[in-house]
Amino acid sequence: MKRKEKTEKKAEKKAETEAAVAISRDDRDCPFHGNLKARGRVFEGKVVKKFPNRVAIEFERTVYVKKYERYSKSRTKIHARLPVCMEKEIDVGDFIRVQECRPLSKIIHFVVIKKIKTGVKNKEQRK
Repeated sequence: MKRKEKTEKKAEKKAETEAAVAISRDDRDCPFHGNLKARGRVFEGKVVKKFPNRVAIEFERTVYVKKYERYSKSRTKIHARLPVCMEKEIDVGDFIRVQECRPLSKIIHFVVIKKIKTGVKNKEQRK
């Protein structure tokens, strides 16, 4: 009985991985499995929103204000392409790395390269 269950589980896992590989091969806008070349600037930020095939990340940077001879903090929001192979890994609140690529649409000029660490999804879980 136990052996039968184990073999069934192995078969299910194998089928899932094969399906995931088949899907990721069809994704041409993936830097790992497709033809998309990632080059240029690299940013790290927190995922603010998640859409189908896209994420919005936000990060802080310091900007020099010449008039006051001081630095001020400002937030930057970037939309990045989320490859199919990484869709299940990344959620809202995660800290990820994105890299510049060719323009994929009006607002998407970056692609997700890797997940750095898992974050808290919403405010309720922080408490």
